[in-house]
Amino acid sequence: MTAPIDLLERLIAFDSTSRRSNLDIIAFIRDSLEGLGAVCRLTHDDAGAKANLFATLGPTDRPGVMLSGHTDVVPVDGQAWSSDPFRLTERDGRLYGRGSADMKGFIALCLHAAGRYGSLRAADPLHFAFSFDEELGCIGVRRLIADLVTLPVRPRLCLVGEPTGMKVVAGHKTRRGFACQVHGRECHSALAEGVNAVEAAAQLVTHIGAIQRRLKQDGPFDHAYDPPYTTLHTGLIEGGRALNIVPADCRFQFEIRALPRQNPDVLEAEIRCHARDQLEPEMKARSPSAGFDIAVIDDTAGFDLPDDDPAVVFFSRLTGDNRTQRVSFGTEAGLFNKAGVPTVVCGPGFIEQAHKPDEFISREQLAMGEAFLDRLLEEL
Repeated sequence: MTAPIDLLERLIAFDSTSRRSNLDIIAFIRDSLEGLGAVCRLTHDDAGAKANLFATLGPTDRPGVMLSGHTDVVPVDGQAWSSDPFRLTERDGRLYGRGSADMKGFIALCLHAAGRYGSLRAADPLHFAFSFDEELGCIGVRRLIADLVTLPVRPRLCLVGEPTGMKVVAGHKTRRGFACQVHGRECHSALAEGVNAVEAAAQLVTHIGAIQRRLKQDGPFDHAYDPPYTTLHTGLIEGGRALNIVPADCRFQFEIRALPRQNPDVLEAEIRCHARDQLEPEMKARSPSAGFDIAVIDDTAGFDLPDDDPAVVFFSRLTGDNRTQRVSFGTEAGLFNKAGVPTVVCGPGFIEQAHKPDEFISREQLAMGEAFLDRLLEEL
């Protein structure tokens, strides 16, 4: 049986950055599972360049438990790594490599658990769901879920193995991302007849920031989350061609991360109304084609399960810790819950180490994750 660290070394070696195909790493995982007797299903993106894998070990006529993770990783461009990010390197009990914490460490543990499953004569199946483009907004897993709901028997519970320090996360915020295209009218900067798309974008970005300050001060609040309020954030902006040209175009992206009790539709409507009612009239008075086009580019459902939910109780018992957490980062857990598969988040490593140069997972966290999955196998 291959040790988890050896499996992690193989997985790290695949450059599965979201902008690249993940077919090689999916083929490695599929071949590993099929070699253990798993029944595998693939779902692809439109171009056929990326794939999700759903696999089942054991009887297919019983619900069982599903382990979910993503195969893609964030880029290493511009990051100062102390070692090759796609070669597993150990220093002082820490295993360095892109995706070690988020979340190839968990996938390695899943493959190791799969190797043990056959010797246990388990009554219930163990399912695996490995997806593409999670880092871009849980894109791939939506197709896996659409395929999953057509099965005659679905998993009864699901665990998403994002890094939580092996603490059960029973809720996370909803994430909704937007791309805004601002249309102005170009002219020489010495003239006053243009519509400055960059300035119009800045006005809307300023309004989004004002909403954020209001929510930070007035709430609503839920102190199970950090931060305990809904957040808004503008992350990208670009526009203009030269200093002496009034810019006709500007583009920016922003997001809402909403508490479970706060409807992101309301905040989205407030932003759209401000653009339409407060900013566009002056723009269109100078150029009828000027204005804002706002499109949703990511809508990842949040979730919030009570601490006595059967899924929360089941996985908490396996950790030996009845305390639960809520987090602000998003996962596919909300989408699985929405599809009727009760899901929590719990995995080895810490989100603080993810996405950074010199990302790592500790041997201690891997060992805790391995012990957790051993207890899950005993339950099955």
